[in-house]
Amino acid sequence: MFLFLSKLLPLFLYPLGLTCLLLVVALVLIGRRRSRLAMLPITLGLLLLLAGGNGWVSEWLVRSLEFQHIPSAKLPQADAIVVLGGGTKPAVPPRPWVEVSEEGDRVLYGAKLYREGKAPRVILSGGRIEWKGGGPPESGDMAQLVEAMGVPASAILQDPTSLNTYENAVNVKQIMVAQGIRRILLVTSAMHMPRSLLIFKHLGIDAIAAPTDFNTTERDWQELKGSPAAIVLNVLPEADRFQQTTRALKEYLGLVIYRLKGWL
Repeated sequence: MFLFLSKLLPLFLYPLGLTCLLLVVALVLIGRRRSRLAMLPITLGLLLLLAGGNGWVSEWLVRSLEFQHIPSAKLPQADAIVVLGGGTKPAVPPRPWVEVSEEGDRVLYGAKLYREGKAPRVILSGGRIEWKGGGPPESGDMAQLVEAMGVPASAILQDPTSLNTYENAVNVKQIMVAQGIRRILLVTSAMHMPRSLLIFKHLGIDAIAAPTDFNTTERDWQELKGSPAAIVLNVLPEADRFQQTTRALKEYLGLVIYRLKGWL
């Protein structure tokens, strides 16, 4: 039940869901012939849409998360590379094979680190939620991808049951204890790294951040201060920026909820 509610309730706190709620309130007020009062939720909804799709708002929120754990030097050696799920789509028709989603850089970067000799083993962590389509565990899909990139099956360990970041950390720790693994390189999206690293360290895991899947760069940040044309385009709402704003807010909300649960 917690898993379902943790996916459902936050939808009404993100800009799009909250705007829909405000519009419903406005419709109710209009239906009761309170048109003047209805202007307030309509105005608030419009402001949410404008802010959520604003280039400066989106970029600042994303950057505030992604730039927290950029390695200051070359990544050190470790006993294993841990790749968190969330970046693949199962091979269901008409897909000819496992496919990667926006966060698929996690799997690619994990395989790259292995081929660079950063660790002798790769732990792939991720199951699939039954009511969100189900299918084979994501760890198995990731295994197919990293094997295709040159990681031998003998070097791969899987956690096929975790359904959220906390379970990722708990299950990975069990694998580490069983395999005598002491230090890991933690691979996940840069925006997801602050919450993930806090959870792993809270459980006493010696984890080194190896972020990937960056949505913003120094060049992007400088372009926000560019020409008048760029300024105008950043003021106007845009769907991709709206999505990035929502992802960043999801991470901040997750930090609050996980803190209240005692997981950080």
